[in-house]
Amino acid sequence: MKQTNIILRNAILITALIAGLFFLSKLFGLQENPYLRFLNLLFVVYGIRQAVKTNIEVNKETNYITNLGLGLQTSALAVIFSVIGVVTYIEFINPEFLLVMENSFLIGGNLSVPEIFITLLIEGMASTFVGSFVVMMFYKNHDKVIATAQTSTI
Repeated sequence: MKQTNIILRNAILITALIAGLFFLSKLFGLQENPYLRFLNLLFVVYGIRQAVKTNIEVNKETNYITNLGLGLQTSALAVIFSVIGVVTYIEFINPEFLLVMENSFLIGGNLSVPEIFITLLIEGMASTFVGSFVVMMFYKNHDKVIATAQTSTI
């Protein structure tokens, strides 16, 4: 499987999970609870893990730098999709949601839509780096484990 397909598929998965959480929290009236946004990091880590795992299992790619790059690209694309989704939601569906974002302790202040866009992008890219490095801590010795398993069966 091409790495671009892995990246795109898992970026869409992350975006769908984040959007699903957003709409569920809206459905239950919890959209103003900023703590639920921390769940987004779990979705990012899950999507990165799925991308790296797929690359290892399908493409047999165990290089640390290659898989780290794959994780970074996957989550960065998901962040871009998600931020565009939030801005689209604010601009065309529910402009009052801007007030919810402004009152959030994570953003705070009297911000415009472009400022919200930049803030969410920075926040999301931070989770991209954290998530990618956390996942790669799990997979960093994966190629050594495979090599050991192969030599012990010979």
